[in-house]
Amino acid sequence: MRRREFITLLGGAVVGWPLPARAQQPAMPVLGVLGGGSAATGTFLSARLRQGLAEAGFIEGRNVAIEYRWAEGNYDRLPVMAAELVRSQVAVLVALSTPPALAAKAATATIPIVFGATDDPVKLGLVASVPRPGGNATGVHFLVSVLAAKQLGLLHELVPAITRVGLLVNPNHANADAVVEDMTTAAAGIGLQIDVVQASDRLGIERAFATLVNNKAEGLVVAADPFFISRRLQLATLATRHLVPAVYNAREYAEAGGLITYGTSLTEVFRHIAAYTGRILKGAKPADLPVVQSTKFDFVINLSTARAFGIDVPETLLARADEVIE
Repeated sequence: MRRREFITLLGGAVVGWPLPARAQQPAMPVLGVLGGGSAATGTFLSARLRQGLAEAGFIEGRNVAIEYRWAEGNYDRLPVMAAELVRSQVAVLVALSTPPALAAKAATATIPIVFGATDDPVKLGLVASVPRPGGNATGVHFLVSVLAAKQLGLLHELVPAITRVGLLVNPNHANADAVVEDMTTAAAGIGLQIDVVQASDRLGIERAFATLVNNKAEGLVVAADPFFISRRLQLATLATRHLVPAVYNAREYAEAGGLITYGTSLTEVFRHIAAYTGRILKGAKPADLPVVQSTKFDFVINLSTARAFGIDVPETLLARADEVIE
C-alpha cells in the first residue's frame, strides 16, 4: 500500500470513530461527604442525599462521584478526614452536621461547602450572615437543642407518672452542653428530675443504659447526634428490653422501633442540602446562596412499641401525630 493511500485510509478511519473516542470527556465532579456517624448504619442519610441530588439532575456514577468519610462518632477524626477530601480536590464538601461542618470550614477557604448545622451558623463562624454567607460555605440550619422542652413534654404527656428521666448525650458533640442546659430547665418546669448519661461509642451506650436501670430512670430523652442516629436500632432495642420509654429527635428512630420522635425532618434537610449542592455544581457560588432555615417537623408514634411497653397512647397524642406506625 502506498503511503498516500495509507494516510487517506487512516483519516477515513478516524472520522468513523465514535465521538467519545475522539474527544476527551470532561472529568466527573467528585463530592466529598463528611459525616459524624458510621457508614454501616448511616445508609439512610446517603440515600436521602442521593435522592435529592437526582432531583437536581445528578446521578451517582453517571455524572457525579461521591467520596464518603465517616467518623464513627469519634469527632476528633473529622479534621483529618476533611483534610483528606481537600487534598483530593473534591468539587464540593458536603458536611452532614455541625461537627463535620466545622472541620470542613477549618480545612479549606476555597472549596465550596454545603452544610447541615444544628446550631447558629453565624455564631459558629461558618457564614458571615444568613442572607449573605459571604464565603465558601452555605447550607441548612435546622433546630435541635431548642426542641428539648417539646420532646420532654411529649414524653411526660405519654407517660404522666414519670418523675425521673435520663438524658443521653454525646460529650464530643458541640451541642451537648446546650442540650443539658435546656433539658434541665425544661424538666424543672414540670417537676421532673434529670439524670445525664454520656456515650460516644457502642459500648458506651450499653453502659449508659446500665446506669439508667440502676438509677431507676422511668424515661429517656436521646439528644440529637449523628452517632446516636447511626445506632438507632441499638438504642431502640435497649430501651424496649429495659422498659425505658424514650423520645428521640428523628422519625428514623421510630422506624427502627423507637417509641416516639419529634424533630426536624431530615428528609427535608437533605433535600435542601442536595439542591444547593446541585446548584453549586452548575456554577453557583456559596456566597450567593442564603442559608436555609428548615421548618418542617415530624412527630411520629410507634404503636407497636407502645404496646410492648404496655402504654395506652392518649387519643390527643394520636390526633396530633404526623405519622402513627402500627
